[in-house]
Amino acid sequence: MAAAPGEPEPGRDCPICPRLVAFREEWRGREPAWHNAPVPTLLPVGGRNAVEMLVVGLAPGVRGANRTGRPFTGDYAGDLLYATLSRFGFANDRFAARTDDGLELYRTAITNSVRCVPPENKPVGAEIANCRRFLEATLAEFPHLRCIVTLGRIAHDSTVRTLSARLATAPFGHGASHAVGSLQVISSYHCSRYNTNTGRLTEAMFVDVFDKVATFLGPHPA
Repeated sequence: MAAAPGEPEPGRDCPICPRLVAFREEWRGREPAWHNAPVPTLLPVGGRNAVEMLVVGLAPGVRGANRTGRPFTGDYAGDLLYATLSRFGFANDRFAARTDDGLELYRTAITNSVRCVPPENKPVGAEIANCRRFLEATLAEFPHLRCIVTLGRIAHDSTVRTLSARLATAPFGHGASHAVGSLQVISSYHCSRYNTNTGRLTEAMFVDVFDKVATFLGPHPA
């Protein structure tokens, strides 16, 4: 069933998007031991009150988060993301692409603009819009949120719309930073294997984005 209005997480059997439901059921039949459900937001040590930065990705990968049930866990994108978060003190260095690796986040939460895995990793417009209710409710759960990092244009545009801002006032661009209301939105190309293999995104480019984040947030309060 779908989540109640205002809930930050969809139910395990969320029925809102028929195409995603069909794809989910297909994978439940093929891999019954996998997560195969909406992937919840990953919270830091200290929970919702500790969140100062939210990383928003596109959607779970079919053999990544859809399999493991944790954002960016089980495919290449997580290798680069968590290594970079660790470099700047937003995570420990225990990431090993499985949920029992001992990973911890600090000041940071991670979610996706679409919570269910889409065919070919390509959600359609209606699915992105449908899932925006969960991103909105998630943002409302973080009273100390200061910064959002959007990974890719879809995540960026959906986030800006969720914040009731016009895309023209906060356009997507790698490394771009915009004040949207009380929040700073910093965008990056998605850390997918395709983007890194083609050179669209290098490790140095990704590190530069989180260097901006770290400068904006400042040191962790003692």
